[in-house]
Amino acid sequence: MATPAPATPSTDPEAANRARFELELEFVQALANPFYLHSLAQQNILEQPTFINFLKYLLYFKEKDCARFIHYPHALHHLELLQHAQFRTAMKKDEMFREYLNQQQFEHWRTWKDPAKLNANSESEDMQKQQE
Repeated sequence: MATPAPATPSTDPEAANRARFELELEFVQALANPFYLHSLAQQNILEQPTFINFLKYLLYFKEKDCARFIHYPHALHHLELLQHAQFRTAMKKDEMFREYLNQQQFEHWRTWKDPAKLNANSESEDMQKQQE
């Protein structure tokens, strides 16, 4: 008596959809890394019309049902920024822009649970401006 072959992603539509979703989720989360974005820009991938269409397609991750799977919220922010040609061009031309994004991301994670640090930074900047 022959046993049925286990369902593979190619034969089981639900498994295929899950595998595709997981692949797309992994890619979207990779967009949180400014160094990865810069690498894509340096390889001219961000200029390809098919890739730009793919980025538009991935906006479904901003919907509530899909966003809950995102571990790195900056990924959604960068996905939104990648919709703009000006951002894609800046990523390619300017390594300082990559460093700026990286620093902003670091500062966010460093202070996101402690509003006092944010207020302390603002107050110290205000005091410096007053002293000048």
